[in-house]
Amino acid sequence: MASPFRVVLMTAPRGKRAEVLARGLVAERLAACVNVVPGVISHYRWQGKHCRDAECLLVAKTSAGKLPALKRWVASHHPYTVPEVLALKVSDGTKPYLQWLAAELK
Repeated sequence: MASPFRVVLMTAPRGKRAEVLARGLVAERLAACVNVVPGVISHYRWQGKHCRDAECLLVAKTSAGKLPALKRWVASHHPYTVPEVLALKVSDGTKPYLQWLAAELK
């Protein structure tokens, strides 16, 4: 049976902006929980140039059904032109935690 849950990875600028995104996703009930992991250094190419940025990693727990709305919300609230939004399927988890996720995402 396919799990209805997703873990969504996003990067954001360090500081208040990451916190605002995390709080907003939970307040809008688009994610049951968002972890803000500071201290991420990202290397990537943007517009032909190598970039290195200090960022936070946001790890959001949501459902497949909420994912389209979550992506729209991030696109309209994120400061980046092309925000990272990668959704990973949850293959397993503890029953109490998955029940809590389901309840929070109703």
